[in-house]
Amino acid sequence: MKSTRHARLLRAAVILILVTAAGAFVAAPALAAAYRYWGFFHLDKGAWAFAQKGPAQTIPADGTIDGWRFAVADEASVRNPRALPTFAALCANTAAKAGSKRVGLLIDFGRPADSSDGTAGPAPKATCVAVPEKATSSDVLVAAGATLRIDKALTCGINGWPKIGCGDPVAPVPAAASSPDTAITIAAPAAKAASPAAQSTDEGSNIKPGLILGGVVALVGVLGFAAWRRGRDATDD
Repeated sequence: MKSTRHARLLRAAVILILVTAAGAFVAAPALAAAYRYWGFFHLDKGAWAFAQKGPAQTIPADGTIDGWRFAVADEASVRNPRALPTFAALCANTAAKAGSKRVGLLIDFGRPADSSDGTAGPAPKATCVAVPEKATSSDVLVAAGATLRIDKALTCGINGWPKIGCGDPVAPVPAAASSPDTAITIAAPAAKAASPAAQSTDEGSNIKPGLILGGVVALVGVLGFAAWRRGRDATDD
């Protein structure tokens, strides 16, 4: 009897332990994996939205803005570009051309806390490019002069940042990397200056077209007067 009773008590204790462990397992929150990577975004109605396709499969429309942000993030904490430019500000000095489209571009290289060793990346960049109508977002980057480091269709580096790594897992996430972002302001691209060749044509010799024309008229007048004097002298003789 005692043996049977002890067996029942032992079985009940095991069941209780299993139920408690199962409850604890269900209640424990799942830990989302974090990665250090370049995120690709579109500016939609004044807010950044994570792109649903890769840059090589995305064809941005005329008047839109692409955004890139390097950061440490997981599924629960997407890191958007820290500035909110407008198309009017970015593309005011980029002329529209037939057969092409204008696309704004913002590249945010992130904070020192987003890098693997705490160093600061390049300064954020904002620009506007005119590209063919069927150009992809990858084409927009190239047209803006960006150099890309690609691995298996993943954008691992832009303009040499970072030099190594590609979507590396980060665990645990440092407190500085998980801290809130601070909004930044990026100056709109300046108007393009006239080319040196064009300047030398107009100003290099410092001679105005009107002065040239005046000199030609004066020369014709002198030659005409000389011919008239020769004819008169011949008549007098």
